[in-house]
Amino acid sequence: MTLVAPFTTLDPARLQGATPLPQLGVIRAQGEDAAKFLHGQLTQDFSLLGLSEARLAGFCSAKGRMLASFVGFKRAHDDILLVCSRDVLTATLKRLSMFVLRAKVKLVDASDAFQIWGLAGGAAQPGGAQKPWSLTGGPDDGQTVQLYPGAGVARALWVAPAEQPAPAGERLPEILWAWLEVQSGVAPLTQPIAEAFVPQMLNYESVGGVNFKKGCYPGQEVVARSQFRGTLKRRAYLVHGDGPLQVGQEVFHDSDASQPCGTVAAAAPHPEAGWDAIVSMQTSAAAGGQLRAGSADGPALAVLPLPYPLLDDI
Repeated sequence: MTLVAPFTTLDPARLQGATPLPQLGVIRAQGEDAAKFLHGQLTQDFSLLGLSEARLAGFCSAKGRMLASFVGFKRAHDDILLVCSRDVLTATLKRLSMFVLRAKVKLVDASDAFQIWGLAGGAAQPGGAQKPWSLTGGPDDGQTVQLYPGAGVARALWVAPAEQPAPAGERLPEILWAWLEVQSGVAPLTQPIAEAFVPQMLNYESVGGVNFKKGCYPGQEVVARSQFRGTLKRRAYLVHGDGPLQVGQEVFHDSDASQPCGTVAAAAPHPEAGWDAIVSMQTSAAAGGQLRAGSADGPALAVLPLPYPLLDDI
């Protein structure tokens, strides 16, 4: 399969500014056991989470399949916000609440209490370059979480109390934010792909979403076994196609027209032509041959280089 380079004719000025993200919601965990409780439920370390960093984390079933993904950070040591897709929030909150038992933590849907904006370009790094998952700002004025860049453009989430003024400056069209998110290679877990992947199938272990040194959590044995036994046969890849792509759509390889080799995990129109997507698929399918979306005779897909290195199987 021929690797094709991303388009390079975009004016960087088009990829600057802020956009509201109403598709995201907030689960709030408050109480002296908040960090300890989340540490025991999610794929990342929340016990050692500081006030100047965030975490990418997954919430898995007992079979290691992701039910939700979060960008989590502390407003205070006993107050943690988990930003996730609204379409999985209610079910996730209900399931997490089942495990609270005697822990001193209260979990609520706090989506109406906070506003969430995506920041791109200079708006994402007003104080200079920051590493992904670093956290700046104050709880009352809004906190900024650095994300992985997309198409070489800095990105961040700004989360603030609902009553705060919206970010100043240029407005970035939501469709461009969606494309930058795809270009980052980090797919959020949304309802169409719930329970479809273990974290490594979305490369979460390579972008700071899994801690293999922490204690147990639901699905931990499956996630660890996949990594340590070298059995990872499915990864996430960036692709480009001429036709529309959508989350949950199957992808086929010309070696077997009857069985899908992958699934679209995130997709957005390219600003110039066609569509880009993150596809979780068999590593053998990504290595060569023809990929098509939707069916064996659907739109052709070309694999793009990932913007980050993959962590080797251990």
